Amino acid sequence: MSLVDALQWRYAAKRMNGKKVDASKIESLLSAIQLSASGFGLQPYHILVIENEDLKAKIQPAAFNQPQIVESSHLLVFAAWNEVTAEKIDAFIQLVSKTRNVDLADLKAYKDAISGALLSRSVEDQVKWMDKQVYLAMGTALAAAAKLEIDSTPMEGFKPTEVDAILNLKEKGLHAVLMMAVGERDEVSDFMVNAKKVRWPKEELFVHIV
Repeated sequence: MSLVDALQWRYAAKRMNGKKVDASKIESLLSAIQLSASGFGLQPYHILVIENEDLKAKIQPAAFNQPQIVESSHLLVFAAWNEVTAEKIDAFIQLVSKTRNVDLADLKAYKDAISGALLSRSVEDQVKWMDKQVYLAMGTALAAAAKLEIDSTPMEGFKPTEVDAILNLKEKGLHAVLMMAVGERDEVSDFMVNAKKVRWPKEELFVHIV
């Protein structure tokens, strides 16, 4: 299935049947998310991969009792850092140095660019920027899930502070931004399963400037 066909196939599943997604597919999905684009390549977030049924049940009320939370195979919680620090930038530059076998001295300009762009911002502005990076990761996750024929539901509809408390995210220096339920659509209970996809026509959506 081509990527376009996969995106035509996907929709935000309203009900799932509780079946477990094959572990190899989940691993491929996580690998795709790992490769997501982000500003400076920093990836200022962590993704909690939740299979524990009791924990999903605790989260469900904080997500307005959406059934996909407990019907999913896995619940992914995309949590951004609470702050960008010099130490985190240092750790990232160390990773770049090790991965690319580049001397740290040769990465000084890159490090200074990141530090200058991010450390000069207020924590509030940092958080706004980091939350946007989470949305980039979610876009990758949705496309990858579709290509793998894994049903998914992206979720903004939850109470972040309650989810943070349930998952002890504040203690981890994180805050929940988005959630994504993954599993298999319930073709009997999901009223949207046969609905046609509605998108603006290309001639209205795109503005070609030649």
